[in-house]
Amino acid sequence: MFWLVFGWASNLLAIWVTSLIFDGVTYDDRFWVLAVAALVFLFANAIIRPIVILLTLPAVILTLGILLLFINAFMLWITDKIVPPFEVSGFWTYIGAAVIIWLVNMIVHGVFRPEKRETHRELTA
Repeated sequence: MFWLVFGWASNLLAIWVTSLIFDGVTYDDRFWVLAVAALVFLFANAIIRPIVILLTLPAVILTLGILLLFINAFMLWITDKIVPPFEVSGFWTYIGAAVIIWLVNMIVHGVFRPEKRETHRELTA
């Protein structure tokens, strides 16, 4: 349950930062739209993304993983279609937004790495 809430909050922050950087990423300035988009994005990445990666695995290997950027943009496109008030306009905005969301999520997971803190607690106890 903790990882679900943590992933949702991380995606919420990442999408919000992306909307500040790109004019083409909008959510009508409503928190609930941002919250629902983050939740849909979380489930798209948890359920659909592994299937797409598995189906495109030879192409992912041939492109040395660059195709994963386009798969991340595809997950953002799915979120855009499921949550109508959340909009991303243009192909390059999808690609740029996927990069920013990835960077923000990487930073958040690096700073708030819970499994490392638990290991540290076990060592000091």
